[in-house]
Amino acid sequence: MALSSSQYETILRGYEKKRDDNHYLLEARRKKVYDTIPEYQALEESVGTQAAAAARSMLSGDETALPLLKEKLSRQKAARLELLKAHGFPADYLEPVYDCPDCQDTGYITTPDGTKAKCHCFRRQELEILYAQSNIQEMIERENFSTLSYEYYQGEDLKHFEAAVGLCRKFVQNFKQDYHNLFFYGTVGTGKSFLSGCIARELLQAGCSVIYFSASGLFDTLAYYSFDIKAKESLQAFYEDLYGCDLLIIDDLGTEVTNSFVTSQLFSCLNERALGRKSVIISTNLSLEELRDRYSDRIFSRITTGFSLCKLTGPDIRIYKKRQSSKN
Repeated sequence: MALSSSQYETILRGYEKKRDDNHYLLEARRKKVYDTIPEYQALEESVGTQAAAAARSMLSGDETALPLLKEKLSRQKAARLELLKAHGFPADYLEPVYDCPDCQDTGYITTPDGTKAKCHCFRRQELEILYAQSNIQEMIERENFSTLSYEYYQGEDLKHFEAAVGLCRKFVQNFKQDYHNLFFYGTVGTGKSFLSGCIARELLQAGCSVIYFSASGLFDTLAYYSFDIKAKESLQAFYEDLYGCDLLIIDDLGTEVTNSFVTSQLFSCLNERALGRKSVIISTNLSLEELRDRYSDRIFSRITTGFSLCKLTGPDIRIYKKRQSSKN
């Protein structure tokens, strides 16, 4: 799940290109202003001269030099802004240009405790690369609200599916305001993974970070990193993604080989995300009774009390679609 060195370097080179492009853009804007307003250039160039003169005065013991310099520079800044406006330029036309003002196109921000951390724009690029390595992009092209159909459901099955769709739409609508988890369960092929894909697509398009894993894929990856002594750094990065993304989707819970490692990792994941108020969607073919018997009481309690339970019923839609396509 963690980026390779080459992928990391690719992202950093992208930031370097952004900074270069924006530097050239700013210089082109400055030239345009200088060509249009010669007096603006004269005012700007005089700043250095005045600062040097003030520095000499301060070295000579003139305590008024700094306040006077600040006053002059303030007046000159106001005069430059008036010149820009008078010639039809926006007031911020010569301000530094950034694709991401938060990190100023470096990819890193300084946290309140003074440490460096990856900016949200860096994290998003990481996740985009990771999406490309999974099948989430392909999945959401097929499985989204625009391809949703009720034609495969009847009676009580239809009522269950309509209720689930309503719950999903509400989940998306309130996602950035409300902390919520969903648990889809029921028989095979009733639309559980489909609805997860619908939500994933909507939130990705809204700029949220979404990580999708099949249960077997998730625990296989955790086992690989956990038991490889050389992969400690990769494991830490993987946990950061797993615990920190806006939405984690675990599909087909119960298809993995369940053991004490899996049970422990699943509880840790659910617990850490609950503490951080980060949403989780789980889908499974297990009944609630099977869920209780297969996993620990802590996991069963966490899911049944911390998730909205959504049961889907009906025939296997995948089989139905195959039969229809074979007839055609």
